[in-house]
Amino acid sequence: MASLPDTLWNERPGFQDLCALLGAQDGHVRIVGGAVRDWLLGIDVNDIDLATPLLPDEVMQRLSAKGIKVVPTGIAHGTVTAVIHHHPVEITTLRRDVSTDGRRAIISYTDDWREDAARRDFTMNALYADPISGEIHDYFGGMDDLKGGNVRFIGSAAQRIAEDHLRILRYFRFLARFGALPPDEEAYRACTDNANSLMALSRERIADELLKLLALADPLAVLRLMIKGGIFVPIVPEIGGVGLDRVSVLIERERAADLSSWSPLLRLAALLPQEPITVEKVAARLKLSNKARQRMADAVSPPPAHRNAFELAYRIGNEAAIDQILLNPGMDLAGIAAIQDWQKPRFPLSGRDILSHGVKAGPEVARILAKITDMWIERDFPSREETLKIADQLIPRLLDSSQ
Repeated sequence: MASLPDTLWNERPGFQDLCALLGAQDGHVRIVGGAVRDWLLGIDVNDIDLATPLLPDEVMQRLSAKGIKVVPTGIAHGTVTAVIHHHPVEITTLRRDVSTDGRRAIISYTDDWREDAARRDFTMNALYADPISGEIHDYFGGMDDLKGGNVRFIGSAAQRIAEDHLRILRYFRFLARFGALPPDEEAYRACTDNANSLMALSRERIADELLKLLALADPLAVLRLMIKGGIFVPIVPEIGGVGLDRVSVLIERERAADLSSWSPLLRLAALLPQEPITVEKVAARLKLSNKARQRMADAVSPPPAHRNAFELAYRIGNEAAIDQILLNPGMDLAGIAAIQDWQKPRFPLSGRDILSHGVKAGPEVARILAKITDMWIERDFPSREETLKIADQLIPRLLDSSQ
């Protein structure tokens, strides 16, 4: 019988006391889902979720009576969150689906662990572990699938997708993170056959899943499968094979610059036609923040004239400069290390300094400041004293030329 070592649970202060309050000694609580899966794979576990046949009100009463902070974070779906030693632990009552429409489900509670497992998406996510003994409960072959890198839906793949269309995108994200190719034939076919159902989802949910996928170390093979299967056509038809080639180069440059998975936003921008207007429109369609939209559009815009990475970073900012260097194969990657922690210097002169040279207030001041700024940058950001010398030399010539 498979089991987990108890170190995972014992390292969490207050966790065993929490489980005891929920009836762990009587088998009334189990660790579920990602924590079990990741521990078996040797991946660091951050969040621990619990499942219990106890009703949410009972859970809250038991914990509150012992002074444990508990918040009804998802009470409509049977989930409350306990806070132990500043760490949240989600506790969800065993459930079964009464009805679904592809976006949300109406649930009822159950005391049947297998029935709860049956409503989950993939077999590797339907693993439960006893918090005392570490014994693993596996109802649908999740252990074998995990070992074989087989991302498989529980039961009928088409039915699981009909219950929640987002599972199509989750499937490909899990395939990229945990799976091995070729994909499960039934799962892949169900995803491609039902790709149009993604149009029913909110753009925020689509964007969240897509960016999680693009944040993985190397999603290329899975992105290729998604493009081949027409997954993006209903939601982001601008994504195609040419964009995939750009992402391939981008990932190579990220690795060479020791910046693996630098930004999923940059990878998304690389997937799209390299036109700022098009990129901004897609970002807006996906309901990304204004800041994210601007970053993506800036990444595909022609870089300003510059002699080196410092000048580029000065003109557009460190992050934007790194984005452009990574995205443009013709730009030298060595500049990234130089500007990564570089603090942009402050231009040491002001309009008052220009006026002190006899220049009349007006547009001429701004023109002269811009010229001096260009020379200041060319000379690698010298001190105020040196910059004043530049002004002494340059201003008379500029005034002569304007007359």
